[in-house]
Amino acid sequence: MARIVSGLLLATLAPLVHAFDLDELSARLSQPQVVRGDFVQEKHLRALPQPLTSRGTFVLAKELGLLWLLASPLRQDYRIDAQGIARRTKQGWQPIAQRSATAQQNRLFLAVLKGDSSGLREDFELSLSGSAEAWQLELTPRSMLLKQVFSRILIDGGDLVQRIELQETQGDSTVLRLENSRADQSLSDVERHDFQS
Repeated sequence: MARIVSGLLLATLAPLVHAFDLDELSARLSQPQVVRGDFVQEKHLRALPQPLTSRGTFVLAKELGLLWLLASPLRQDYRIDAQGIARRTKQGWQPIAQRSATAQQNRLFLAVLKGDSSGLREDFELSLSGSAEAWQLELTPRSMLLKQVFSRILIDGGDLVQRIELQETQGDSTVLRLENSRADQSLSDVERHDFQS
């Protein structure tokens, strides 16, 4: 990940100011064992005047993955982990077949939320600006596969990730706002069951 702090400013103020860097951001985001909150996702399509909006809640467990619980426009629960994506059905969690681009996007999403900068460095040029209280990380794709999908990804946050914007090469974009996020040390019994079943 390329570290970004205005070069000239840093050179002149380095003795006076402690710069916030990617290692510190990774350490900060990887601290909580569990993060839970609400999400609002807007899919902006060039062909539509209004974005497609979905809402729900999420639970991110550092060692287990992500529960993505969609509440509207329809109710549907998803689990994203090292094995891929699964959807909850009446028969239990069922894996969803993924194309390689989708699988890579899911891996990226988990890496972002967990603060796994080493995972991101493989696929993106990283540029960090701001402070520990209000930062922005810009990801520019390196691989041809990702360049075909994304022009860039912007991630904003403070103690936790607050907003992710995926800008696609054909002009569409997705904005994901993570609201009322809070860190916790443990999962509920129901959440643990959802991850392990």
